[in-house]
Amino acid sequence: MEKHTHKEDWIAILTGTFVVAQGIFFLQSANLLTGGTTGLALLASQFIPLSFGTLYFLANSPFYLLAWRRFGKRFALTSALSGGLVSILTDHLDLVISLDKVNPVYCAIAGGLLMGLGMLILFRHRTSLGGFNVLCLFIQDRFGISVGKTQMAIDCTILTASLFFVSPITIALSVLGALVLNIVLAMNHKPSRYIVTYG
Repeated sequence: MEKHTHKEDWIAILTGTFVVAQGIFFLQSANLLTGGTTGLALLASQFIPLSFGTLYFLANSPFYLLAWRRFGKRFALTSALSGGLVSILTDHLDLVISLDKVNPVYCAIAGGLLMGLGMLILFRHRTSLGGFNVLCLFIQDRFGISVGKTQMAIDCTILTASLFFVSPITIALSVLGALVLNIVLAMNHKPSRYIVTYG
């Protein structure tokens, strides 16, 4: 496959992080969760007096080191930049948009769809958001298991553990959003079709 230009990569990072932030905003608006470090940060923000963006970046930070060691400096730095942009954008979206009427089912579907599309854009341009995305890409690179399948397994584990902290209906809707997200990735990011290269 012909490689993307650096200009295309930077535009994709801005686009992908913007789309992911919109998805997280929908989940936040309905007090829903999701899997991965995003879900951990959404859950923790309900109990810890720190913003989602701060908790999200802190949760992702160890994985940027893993990305550096396994995939190289460029991938690690662009992933850290992408994670930072999502943190900043999500924390400040309430300055430009608010939802007066919130349907939790719609928010679950829209949130999962937008997050999946944003992550797909980033994956196609040789970067990620850090966190379990890095682990999933590592597994795909090493064992040929698609990102979507691995991410779904991790997400289900996190959401199941969240049953101790939130209501079953919240978990059920959060699972719906996580399924939508991972279906987007599983259908559109197959290791046999897109070879992920790093440098």
